[in-house]
Amino acid sequence: MVSSIIIFAIASGLLLDVLVGFLGSRRNIGFGWAFILSAIFTPLVGFILVLLSERLPEGSEPKYGCLGYTFGLLGAILMVLIVAAVLFGVLAILL
Repeated sequence: MVSSIIIFAIASGLLLDVLVGFLGSRRNIGFGWAFILSAIFTPLVGFILVLLSERLPEGSEPKYGCLGYTFGLLGAILMVLIVAAVLFGVLAILL
């Protein structure tokens, strides 16, 4: 029971890190740095750092970068795997 709560906390943290990363892609900080900083500290600290960063000029492309895509993709895959493990664990307990 406790392990499923820990897994859920990690999965929700990764989801919030990816969301902060996508918010950072429209700012000078970029996706990669926003994702890494919110994963190292907390998603709240990452969100505050994203808000402190300046916006990109209108009409410019979002800043994902190679590092951003890599970490975002790995985070999303890991999050899906963790959520699937939690769901299978809950189903195993219920059945």
